Amino acid sequence: MKKLCIIFLTSIIISLTALGFSGAFSGTGNDFATAEYLRIHIRANSNAEDEQAVKYLVRDEIVAYLTPLVANYETKAEAVAGVKANLSAIERKAANVLKRNGFAYGASAEVRTESFPTRVYGEYTLPAGEYTSLIIELGGGTGDNWWCVVYPPLCFTNGQGNVVYKSKIAEIIQSWKNGD
Repeated sequence: MKKLCIIFLTSIIISLTALGFSGAFSGTGNDFATAEYLRIHIRANSNAEDEQAVKYLVRDEIVAYLTPLVANYETKAEAVAGVKANLSAIERKAANVLKRNGFAYGASAEVRTESFPTRVYGEYTLPAGEYTSLIIELGGGTGDNWWCVVYPPLCFTNGQGNVVYKSKIAEIIQSWKNGD
């Protein structure tokens, strides 16, 4: 009986977590959706093909650098503080990628609150609103951007230079649904 109660309570907790998680990405506009995320935007110098291409090389370097850092954060406040403490390193890494690829301009990085439109990537939707964001501008930063969520960590490299979007919570919920 005790085991049945534990399974029942665990099921309720997982269900409530699933509802809260899916609501945060559903575009419903609830406050959690904008308040609990730290986004990242890497803005290319321009929309020229070579400058858009180098933006993705910078992305790979920055995501690889941030992934082990954000894995240890338990709150958005910790993530923001950790990213702010590493802004100089983030700028250096971006500038080094630019330099290795023949671009003379540098990069700047800062954490600030900005207003963003609704963004969709695969199954995830972040509603329009004010988000705390790590903004990395390459050169003038007037080109198209690449974006992701630093906290909770939804960006991970797959070891082949590509970025895979996933959530540990979503994986746990899916595993539970599949009976794994």
